Amino acid sequence: MPMIDSHSAIPPTLILGGTTEASHLAQAVADAGLPAILSYAGRVASPRSQPVPIRSGGFGGTDGLAAFLRVNGIGQVVDATHPFAARISRNAALACAAAGMPLCALERAPWMAQAGDDWTRVPDIEGAVAQLDGPAKRVFLAIGRQHLASFAHLGQHRFLTRTVDAPAADFPLPDAEVIVARGPFRVENDMELMRAHGTELLVAKNAGGAGAEAKILAARALAVPVIMIDRPELPDRPLRRTVAEIMDWLHARLGV
Repeated sequence: MPMIDSHSAIPPTLILGGTTEASHLAQAVADAGLPAILSYAGRVASPRSQPVPIRSGGFGGTDGLAAFLRVNGIGQVVDATHPFAARISRNAALACAAAGMPLCALERAPWMAQAGDDWTRVPDIEGAVAQLDGPAKRVFLAIGRQHLASFAHLGQHRFLTRTVDAPAADFPLPDAEVIVARGPFRVENDMELMRAHGTELLVAKNAGGAGAEAKILAARALAVPVIMIDRPELPDRPLRRTVAEIMDWLHARLGV
């Protein structure tokens, strides 16, 4: 594993990761010779290897994150977490504000409905569950594994879901078709998957970005309606949309 040079005059950057963009940023930072630590929430059993040191697991709330920043001599934080990882984003904003530490978010632009889309927008998971309180359908539940249990009582539906890791013994959807795969995915493959499942409805979080967009494009091409879950409200913080923009921010801040 790469190690941070504790004698470097450049303070390391903490990258809060778990997204494709975070991995791309880790590579860009390593290529630029800048010290960094990439942090994972720990929800994936086998995360991708990275060119910078990694840590996995929670920090123990705002106070724990603030202590981590202090103990490890972190100079700045980039929040490159998933747009729905609201808790860590809020904790990062509070911890950095308390420490007077610069924070910048790398956040994908949300998807926007286009011609041919049939979206029903809901504010949260509970709103999506309420939309499914009706006749049986074949539903592609593309929301990640964390919230699947919220749909477990809707036994009239035939669910399709996709996870990075194989389902555990306590998987909450006993009659679901589970695909184990890691993105990014291709539109053609998601169209084939939806046809094979006979998908009549897609439930998705508005994650944005290209890596998870294939299912949205496939639904558009197949005229499959979408229940689109809006993003949670996140703290007001400096924001960049691309890795290149974050690197510009880092270079300007570090003077290198």
